[in-house]
Amino acid sequence: MYVRFLVFWWLLLSAATVAAAQGRPPLRPAAVALPPDSARKPAPAPPRPGRPVVLRLETAEADAALLRPYRFRRQLPDSLAALREVRQLVLALQADAYLTASADGLRWTHDTLRVRLYVGEQFHWARLRNGNLGDALLTRAGFREKLYQQQPLRPREWVKFQENVLHEAENQGYPFATIGLDSLTLTGTEIGGRVVLRRGPVVVFDSIQIIGKTKTKAQFLTRYLQIEPNQPFSQQRIREADRRLRQLPYLQVKAAPEVRFSQGRARVYFLLDDRTANQFDAIVGVLPNPNPGPGQKKVQITGDVTLNLRNIGGGGKGLGVQWRKLDATSQLLDAQYLHPTFFGTPLEVSASFNLLKQNDLFLTTRPRLQVAYPTAQAGRLAVFVEQRNSRLLNQDSALQRATSLPDNIDSQFSSYGLDYTWNTLDDPYFPRRGLLLSGQAAIGTKRISKNGDVKPELYEGLALRSRQISLGLRAERYFRVGRAGVLVTRLRGEALLNDRLFLNDLFRLGGLATLRGFNELNFYASQYAVGTAEFRQFIGPDAYVFLFADQAYLRRDLPQDPFPRDTPTGLGAGLSFRTGAGQFQFVYALGRSQQQRFGLSSGKIHFGITSRF
Repeated sequence: MYVRFLVFWWLLLSAATVAAAQGRPPLRPAAVALPPDSARKPAPAPPRPGRPVVLRLETAEADAALLRPYRFRRQLPDSLAALREVRQLVLALQADAYLTASADGLRWTHDTLRVRLYVGEQFHWARLRNGNLGDALLTRAGFREKLYQQQPLRPREWVKFQENVLHEAENQGYPFATIGLDSLTLTGTEIGGRVVLRRGPVVVFDSIQIIGKTKTKAQFLTRYLQIEPNQPFSQQRIREADRRLRQLPYLQVKAAPEVRFSQGRARVYFLLDDRTANQFDAIVGVLPNPNPGPGQKKVQITGDVTLNLRNIGGGGKGLGVQWRKLDATSQLLDAQYLHPTFFGTPLEVSASFNLLKQNDLFLTTRPRLQVAYPTAQAGRLAVFVEQRNSRLLNQDSALQRATSLPDNIDSQFSSYGLDYTWNTLDDPYFPRRGLLLSGQAAIGTKRISKNGDVKPELYEGLALRSRQISLGLRAERYFRVGRAGVLVTRLRGEALLNDRLFLNDLFRLGGLATLRGFNELNFYASQYAVGTAEFRQFIGPDAYVFLFADQAYLRRDLPQDPFPRDTPTGLGAGLSFRTGAGQFQFVYALGRSQQQRFGLSSGKIHFGITSRF
């Protein structure tokens, strides 16, 4: 009767404890059960610290057989470790439904700890029935009646089930719900009862309040975080809101959000400050000219100018422009505009424009319109439409005399696609841990236009209209190494699938942003993959030195290509730190490919300042 009484009240108290702990701090392990002081015999003092201790268990024969599956150390470095080992063993037995397991006596003899261990019988669920929980709630909480019928009563599983039910309730507008057992019966070692949920008052969201020095509007955050007034309260929505705010580059989260309840309504307080996120940077590159022509210098200067304006008007809007001079006659222009919470919806609408002028060979433009939906967690799903137009610039007699199609051609590619991004980085600028995944797929029609300077008969047999597929993948993982080290692993790749590709159809890579140790956009590829390993040693909150290695695989599906495959490698080092003018970065890299060997004469130096205001 004494054992039944203890088990009965243990079940009631465990249910009440989980139900009352709305914040649910981590469960504390149960203490090892010891006999009262009056029943213990005086024991000699434990051995001196640092002396090895031998652990010996004294159990009944039936209990000894039950202990065989459990592994525990029989020799410990000191007395404290021995006591912890006994405690962990008792907790493991209780977790396996031996609820009355205990260490009933401890006796020290020189360097040996003798423990009188009681295992007892394993308790089972006779039957656990559904009291008043809805079927949908039980399904989401993982309840199956057969799992609680003639099965061992494991406290951890029972507590986990209660937490699942309370999580589902607090995400459906019942943050003060409690759960317990009703009609509890105890027959021998079999326990039965009904699960009863007391939902408490229903709670809805009231409003969002912003505390701090920020121009961000509460109306924007309401739509962006999808915390609308009069919607059912959801604790999950609060946790995800905190994560999404930490990913915004123009906001600094000072503390976790706070929730205050009053008369069935929940008001959410966010502690935010503005962050210097508007960006202006100019990078100058000094590159050797491998094949200088008449009148050309042996060294060529490249440039990169970027302007990004974020959180315009406190509504999260963004505008960015980037211009790059790749060499003496090549230029690249990127422009984009982002409009979140479009017409009061959670949708983000963005438009971008890309222009590439490659020497005097061709000009390519690529406008794109995208609509994205940020999910409640860390993902973003987008659909987009894109049109890529490329036309030749060198319309001269060389094209008229050609006996085969030129390497570049006039074409147009209209595509529709999907894009998905998952982002758990802890900081948008200097991440120390987290994961970034991004995947993209597009399909469309490629149309080839006949150039007036090219003989018409050269187009015979060429499909002027064909199906084309574009795929892309990017994965980044950040690991902490020691107190101030960060290991960055990155993999990115793209593939272009079509029966007949030309040089100006291909992807471009090389340079500081993709493959260091080579000139900007030095490589053409129809398919490529670039793996990066980089170690950063932080010497301040926004200052670090780093070593890196880039390894790439490139493939060009072009007819009669002398180098259809290549495996370029980039190695180097650099540093980045904050100055009064902005974030200064210096990178030195060496590259090796089929056309370039490792050598100091071919090293690439990039340096520049990123200024945020």
